[in-house]
Amino acid sequence: MINKKLEDAINAQINAELWSAYLYLSMATNFHAKGLGGIANWFEIQFKEEQDHAMIFYNYLISRGARVELKPIEAVKTSWESPLEAFEDTLKHEQVVTGLINDINALAVEVKDYATQSRLTWFIDEQVEEEETAQKMIDSLRMIKDNGYAIYMFDKELAARTYIQASPLATNAE
Repeated sequence: MINKKLEDAINAQINAELWSAYLYLSMATNFHAKGLGGIANWFEIQFKEEQDHAMIFYNYLISRGARVELKPIEAVKTSWESPLEAFEDTLKHEQVVTGLINDINALAVEVKDYATQSRLTWFIDEQVEEEETAQKMIDSLRMIKDNGYAIYMFDKELAARTYIQASPLATNAE
C-alpha cells in the first residue's frame, strides 16, 4: 500500500500531466490556425507524451492498490503571438513540472517508498530532456528572429517529428 500523502501527490501529478497535455494541444491549435503545421505537429506529439505520462502515474497508483482521483482540468492559454513565445512558455511550464516531480520524489524519500523513487527516476530523467529540448528550440528561434524563410525551414523540420510512446513498460499495469 502506498502512503496517503504520496497517493495524493501522484493524483495531483496526474492532473498536472493532463493539464500539460491540454496546454500543448492548445498550442498546436494556435499554430495550425497560423499555417505552421510543423510546429503544430511538434506540440501534438507533446500532447500525446503528456497523456502517456498521466497514464504511467495512473497505472502506477492502480498497481500499488491506490485510488486514482481525477480532478477538473483548469483552463489553459489559447493564443501565442510567435513560436518563440510558445517555446518560452513551454520551458517555463516544464520547469514547473520538474519542480512537481522533484517534490514527489522528496516525499517518496521522506516516507522511504523505494518503489516510487524507482518509478520517478524515469520522470526525473525525462524532465531534463524536456527542458533541454525547449531551450534548444528557444535558442534556434532567437537566431531565426523574423526571418520568414528560416521560420519556414524550422516549421518543416518540426513536421518530421514522430510520436514514440513514452516508456511502454511503465504504462502497462499488470
